[in-house]
Amino acid sequence: MICILTRKIIAYRGKCYNVQDYSAAIENMLLAIVALGYESCWYEGYITDEDRIGDQIAKILHVPDEYELVGVLPVGIAQSKSTGPRKKDFRERAWFNGFQTDQ
Repeated sequence: MICILTRKIIAYRGKCYNVQDYSAAIENMLLAIVALGYESCWYEGYITDEDRIGDQIAKILHVPDEYELVGVLPVGIAQSKSTGPRKKDFRERAWFNGFQTDQ
């Protein structure tokens, strides 16, 4: 299992880009995991606001308080091939030269 931690650091003109940074890192890890022949799924660290599983995992791992566990990637070999949901037709999910709504 890969646990993704973040720390809020002001990077540029008072802005913090930790969400963009860890999101891109997670996507790259998912691509690498599949390229190596394994499977994974991105679980966000909060799971729900009530149980705060990410906080519980961070406590078990003794994560310092200045870090936040924001994601978990279980990694393994799938027992069976997964099938994703059926995608909408391309014309229903892509627009060119402007956003078009159903009318």
